[in-house]
Amino acid sequence: MNFKRKSLIALAAAALLPLASLAQTAWPSQPIKVIVPFPAGGASDQIGRIVAKALGDELKVSVVVENRSGANGSLGATAVAKSPPDGYTLLVASIGVYAINAGLYSKLAYDPLKDFAPISQLVSTPNVMVVPASSPFKTGKELVDFMKKNPGRLSYASAGAGSSDHLTGELFKKITGSFAVHIPYRGGVPAMQDIMAGQADFMFSNLGPAAPFIKSGKMRALMLTAVKPAPLLPDVPTATSIGVPLDVTSWQAVAAPAGTPPAIVQRLNQIVVKAMNAPDVRERMASQGFEVVASTPEQFGEFMKREVARWKIAVKESGASLD
Repeated sequence: MNFKRKSLIALAAAALLPLASLAQTAWPSQPIKVIVPFPAGGASDQIGRIVAKALGDELKVSVVVENRSGANGSLGATAVAKSPPDGYTLLVASIGVYAINAGLYSKLAYDPLKDFAPISQLVSTPNVMVVPASSPFKTGKELVDFMKKNPGRLSYASAGAGSSDHLTGELFKKITGSFAVHIPYRGGVPAMQDIMAGQADFMFSNLGPAAPFIKSGKMRALMLTAVKPAPLLPDVPTATSIGVPLDVTSWQAVAAPAGTPPAIVQRLNQIVVKAMNAPDVRERMASQGFEVVASTPEQFGEFMKREVARWKIAVKESGASLD
C-alpha cells in the first residue's frame, strides 16, 4: 500500500471518529431540553423554538422548550451550567446572559467562559437611537452637539439598569464626551411608550421592536449602532457614518454545559446552522431586524471572550450593579 493510499485511509478514518463517538454514546436516546432564561414571546424564546424544532426534526426525539426566567437570565443559565454535560440540556440566550451579566454580578453563579460549551452564535441586531416624533433633533449629530453644550439637560430611557440598551447609552456618553440622565424602566415596552409620549428624550432600542413605531411615525430614528446600514431601515445612518464610533449589537446564541462531548457539540452545530440558514428562517429573522450569523463553536467561543471583556469594562464605567 503506497503512502498516498495510506494517507487517504487515515483521513477517512479520522472523519468518521465523531460519528463513531456518537454511536458509542447512543446519543440522543431521550428528550432534549432547551432552556430559555426569559419569559415566552421574546426574541430568545422565538429563536429557542426555532432551534428546538430543528433538533426534533433532525434527531427524531422530543425537544422541549422550558422558559426559566429571573435575575436577568442568570437563573436559567445557572441551571444549564450545572446540568450533566450529556447533550440533553441546552441554553438559548442573549448577550446579557453570555456577556453582560459577568460584569453586573460580582457573585454570578455561573461563569460564561468556563461553564458552557459554545455551539453557535445564531443572530445579531444593532440598536437604534430613537427620539419622540416631536423631538427637535433631526439627526444624531444635532443631539450630540446639544448634549455636549448642555450636560444633564437631556434624559435617556432604558429597559432597566444593566440592560444592553442602558450600557449602550453609557458607551455613547463616553465616546461622545457628553452627558444625559439615565431613566431605567421595567422593560423595553414601557420605555418606548414614554419615548413616544415625550417623557424621555432618547433611548437605544433593539432594532426589531422599535422598527414598527419608527415606520409609523410615532418615533424618529437618528442612528444605528452599527458599521453598516440595516435592510429593515435602510435610510437610517450608522453611528460611524456621523463620526460616532459606536458599534453595538445585541445577539442570541446556543450553548451546552461545559464538558459536553465535542462530537455532540459538532452535531448540534450542524443542525442549528442548517436551520438558521433556511430561507424561511432568514426571511423571518430579517423581518424582525436580525441578521443570521450561524457561526462555528470556535467562532462563537472567541466572540464571547471578546464580548465578556468589552462589557465588563462598560459595566465598570457605568457604575451599574445588580448585586
